[in-house]
Amino acid sequence: MRLFYDPQISGDFHVLNEEESKHCTKVLRLSKGDEIYLTDGKGNMYRTEILEIHQKKTVLKIIEIIADYGKRAYLIHIAIAPTKNNDRFEWFVEKTTEIGIDEISPIICKNSERKFIKLDRLNRIAEAAMKQSQKAYHPKINEQVDFAKFILQSFDYDQKFIAHCEDDLDKNYLGNLINKNESVIILIGPEGDFNSDEIQMAKNAGFVPISLGDSRLRTETAGVVACDICSVINKIN
Repeated sequence: MRLFYDPQISGDFHVLNEEESKHCTKVLRLSKGDEIYLTDGKGNMYRTEILEIHQKKTVLKIIEIIADYGKRAYLIHIAIAPTKNNDRFEWFVEKTTEIGIDEISPIICKNSERKFIKLDRLNRIAEAAMKQSQKAYHPKINEQVDFAKFILQSFDYDQKFIAHCEDDLDKNYLGNLINKNESVIILIGPEGDFNSDEIQMAKNAGFVPISLGDSRLRTETAGVVACDICSVINKIN
């Protein structure tokens, strides 16, 4: 499947932007009459035929609309502290998009070494990962927010977890706690972990402490592992 993305698709015809048109002509070397697929990142998949092809403007005719393509019965939201090395955080966004994540919230904690993110770049990385993994849902990536402000929100999720490295008798392995077909939000701390106050704030807000296994993981690895555990548990018959 050759998949292209545009958040604004309507009517019976669609014109690819210059970047996507150039990809059609220069990279894929497609021709008039070839079929390609479009997604709006909101769950709609469009089967289209190329009517006119040009490296600046390629015109498509929409043949079929497949609604709720790949829709799941559960939601995954990971709130995670951006890593000091920006490449690692971008890797997290890429890999969790490929696995299947619905929402990402960058949280700024007391021990955070990176305070700012480039939202536009993260969205472009998610777009590329969405197309590569042939998904019809573009994850929502929120603006960065201070942890103390984030944790005071009212979260409408079935399950809420916090992964931290402190000794905690209440911690259990995430894979033993996930309920299938339920929405879940997971907090992942910075390289220096959440501090004690943040952990207590999360507990007071109803977040359950969890372990992601026996190894001490990097922030971005922990985010990917948490996302994958949720995905795998939901696929078990």
